[in-house]
Amino acid sequence: MLGLPRIYWAGVIALTLFAAVLAADHALPPPVEAGHDVSTVVRDRDGQVLRAFPVADGRWRLEADLDGIDPDFVEALLAYEDARFYQHSGVDPLALVRAARDSALAGRIVSGGSTLTMQLARLIEPRERTVGAKIIQILRAWQLELRYSKREILELYLTLAPYGGNLEGVRAASWAYFGREPDALTIEQIALLIALPQSPEARRPDRRPDNAVLARGRVLDRLAEVGLARADASADAAFDPAPGRQDFPADAWHAADALRRAAGPGEADIVSTLDTHLQAMLQEELALAARETGPDVQFAAMLVETQTRAVRAMAGSASRARPGGWIDLTDRPRSPGSTLKPFIYGMAFDDGLAAGGTRISDLPRRFAGYRPDNFDRRFRGDVTIAEALQHSLNVPAVTALDGVGARRFNAALTFAGAHPERPRTAGADSGLAVALGGAGLTLRQLAVLYAALGDEGVARPLRWREDDPAAEDGYAVLGAESAAEVLDILRRAPHPGGRMPASLARGAPDIAFKTGTSYGFRDAWAAGVTGRYTLVVWTGRADGAPREGITGREGALPLLFRLADGLERIEPGSVSRAEDRAPVPDVPGTLAQYRTDPAPHILFPPDGAEVWSEGEGRGFVLAAQARGALDWYADGEPVDRNALGEPVWVPPGPGFYAVTAVDESGRMAQSRVRIRTGG
Repeated sequence: MLGLPRIYWAGVIALTLFAAVLAADHALPPPVEAGHDVSTVVRDRDGQVLRAFPVADGRWRLEADLDGIDPDFVEALLAYEDARFYQHSGVDPLALVRAARDSALAGRIVSGGSTLTMQLARLIEPRERTVGAKIIQILRAWQLELRYSKREILELYLTLAPYGGNLEGVRAASWAYFGREPDALTIEQIALLIALPQSPEARRPDRRPDNAVLARGRVLDRLAEVGLARADASADAAFDPAPGRQDFPADAWHAADALRRAAGPGEADIVSTLDTHLQAMLQEELALAARETGPDVQFAAMLVETQTRAVRAMAGSASRARPGGWIDLTDRPRSPGSTLKPFIYGMAFDDGLAAGGTRISDLPRRFAGYRPDNFDRRFRGDVTIAEALQHSLNVPAVTALDGVGARRFNAALTFAGAHPERPRTAGADSGLAVALGGAGLTLRQLAVLYAALGDEGVARPLRWREDDPAAEDGYAVLGAESAAEVLDILRRAPHPGGRMPASLARGAPDIAFKTGTSYGFRDAWAAGVTGRYTLVVWTGRADGAPREGITGREGALPLLFRLADGLERIEPGSVSRAEDRAPVPDVPGTLAQYRTDPAPHILFPPDGAEVWSEGEGRGFVLAAQARGALDWYADGEPVDRNALGEPVWVPPGPGFYAVTAVDESGRMAQSRVRIRTGG
């Protein structure tokens, strides 16, 4: 052992030291967590920033991406701070020697010779400026260089560099001082952004503008020496005042906040489906409508692209300065008033109970203890379904719902994505009362339903993010023909005061709309479909207090039409015109008068279901909602009944089948089902 050569022991010592360094590096990695705890930014569908959010401690720290930063800024920063950035491994010995020499000649510390990597090390682990702290910076810089690429180090530095107050990173500084991303900067802006991190508080443009101007000039002089600025740039810039501080983008306040809360871990840049121009128009129109009403009144609205279900604009309130303005009122259940009547009649059309021209009675009537009344307490006698819907008559709507089935109607809304909330005190009549607003829905849920009305009756969820695919499958609330007939009826409803009907004014917006007013005048609604868009408007008080005499027609409908006008200004051709209407279909003779007996509706097996069977010979009891006896068929073959008279279907094996129920009048309902067996 004693005779081993010195080179052996030198190798052992070197390996031991190397192992110790690796162990220390593993045990004490550089704390870069702050560089990944960044502000969330929500953009519109084209990438325009709508709203930015500070991090938990109130700092604005926007993640830097070199692809979104002016390359002239990066070049100037490296020339000024760290010319050998891409050559050194975290520490530049030449810069350290030069800094020591300059400081010795000046008799004071002129510069520290720190590379950008060393400055990043100081940012992630702040310490007092001592020799020991400098050594730790050097060690941390080596660690950073071992772990990250030069690009990643530069982006981390540009994310964490201080720019005064609660601003961190070049993007936050650019937004605060220039009101925009740092993707295209003037040389004067570049010089200011380089000067600020060296002494961020002493040079804050918003508080110490003279210091900021002087520092900017010194950077311009240095950049001129290396050929990155004109020789007279500093002199010219001396007459330009330092910029003040601007607010960060705060559009689409409620929608952006909802997107941020729904984002996954680490998601800092969210591209929404919102459109900057439509969002601005919506916010302006809501603010104008609020100024025209009382100080306690709020508005909320949505614009949805019908085919894609993309939410293009949304405002949860007209103003956060008004009571309830901080609440997202698009997501709070409210009584929808009469806005669900189009879907009641549409389902009656599907069931063969009626059509638009079918006559129905508008006279006092009691439904098992529930006696509805019209809004104006007048009855019109015999009217058509179209007239009953256009004038929002209550008794015909409840009559139609009674025929459709209140439970079935509520179930259909739930399957569509709208979940009616019944009051806790709901009595036995609450099922039929939904026709007049007796169950709570949110504005978003109403948008889902009306978008379905504009898309052949198929309900699909709303889309909030541009990268989310549109749902391929949906739930058919109404059949396509019934949805088209309901839309045609709604297009011919009386227009609000001051508006000439679209059929008489060429080029005017042609909107299929319905209004709603909740009990006690607490909620006023207007919802409609026009061209490519679905629009929903709500107005009322956030605390639910009544507004005596304010109906959906008076309080919400004018704003709906103004939003349609705004759509046409921004996207010409996006709104329907009366001249584009299709002819009104004739009413079948068999539907001339409303029928109180509905067509059969199969409850089991439901249409499109997959039913698992334990094996061959297993029978299923069929069920349907109908008045009177039914004959049942499976693939055209009669279905036998058991001793109790129940239809029992025994599928011969796995596969696809058509189950049909036929009532005494010959009306039929069919359900297509797949039988599967385990194995």
